[in-house]
Amino acid sequence: MLARGSHADEFRLVRQHASELRDWFDRNTGWSLRVDAEAARLARTPGTLADPTHPAREASRGRAPFTRRRYVLLCLALAALERGEAQIALGRLAEQVVLDAADPHLAAAGVEFTMERRDERLDLAAVVRLLLRHGVLRRVAGEEEAYVSGSGDVLYDVQRRVLAGLLAARRGPSTIITEDFEDRLAELTAESALDSDELRFRAIRQRLTRRLLDDPVLYYEELTDEELVYLTRQRAFLTARIMELTGLVPEVRAEGIVMVDPHDDLTDVRMPEQGTHGHVTLLLAEHLAAMDGEVSRADLERKVQELAAEHGAFWSKSAKQPGAEAELVGQALERLTALGLVAATPKGIVPLPALARYAVGETVVTEPGPASSRTPRAPRTPRTPKRKAPQS
Repeated sequence: MLARGSHADEFRLVRQHASELRDWFDRNTGWSLRVDAEAARLARTPGTLADPTHPAREASRGRAPFTRRRYVLLCLALAALERGEAQIALGRLAEQVVLDAADPHLAAAGVEFTMERRDERLDLAAVVRLLLRHGVLRRVAGEEEAYVSGSGDVLYDVQRRVLAGLLAARRGPSTIITEDFEDRLAELTAESALDSDELRFRAIRQRLTRRLLDDPVLYYEELTDEELVYLTRQRAFLTARIMELTGLVPEVRAEGIVMVDPHDDLTDVRMPEQGTHGHVTLLLAEHLAAMDGEVSRADLERKVQELAAEHGAFWSKSAKQPGAEAELVGQALERLTALGLVAATPKGIVPLPALARYAVGETVVTEPGPASSRTPRAPRTPRTPKRKAPQS
């Protein structure tokens, strides 16, 4: 969060209450909060490392998730900025990236950048826009489109304090020698040695609090036996602590817990949402909530074709084109997966228990009569669980 820009008012509040916030995050989540005159940085680590639904995304309207190449470019760009001066041109940054990409280890991994192709320059522009959004760079002159087309360059100020605080890790990546990706990720976020019951219980409390804050749904079956026992005993305490500071409201069910965001302030993936894709997602959620067991993707695409015949008058023209059902299903499943409502399997899609909140009962029509004798219509969709911003 930057001292200037769209969140300047929020930054002043964070700085004013930095001591209380720092103590709360340290005690309940194990996240460190650093605040200075330029920026506030909450070094968040996820409660689980198995969630792939928090990608970095383009700043453009399409908000496409970063590819593997863009993540590599992001790391190379940050390394170049760390060694560079207080100002840098995009063309100069591209030269440094090309030099660093010539490292034999990257070449052996199939990583190669020349910045001669338009798609490579587009990738670098996407990385730069992400760094602009995070406040690492501040544009002085020029536009990224000019660099992509080869007709110009861009000059940036490098915000070194923001750059220095960007990495959220418990140890330096260069100190990790294992090569397996999952092992490297685990070591990057590993806690210190827990050699007492008090430290183990504190670590469990922090993991559970992170998941309740970050994840749209916390399913009991995803927890270890030790975590489940602790949550069973301390559920009221944990949810009350979160509700007190965030306003999130606990919804406790037989299968797990949802911390609902009643004011829609902390949500980055919404459902229901306006527009064609939002309508399709809601209709598929209703359909899947009535299913018992696994559903193939082909069946869902056929269902969208049926829905198009019924609701197409309300959809965009492109959504009614032949073959559009594949994209519509893909985007709907991406949203439902991110909200913890469905899970993908090798054979298809499995509805998860929280999806039942989108089930719609049969409409009951009653004759006028005393209010006490009327049968109400089943409710539509309640407010969705919250989901947090992507991990950095």
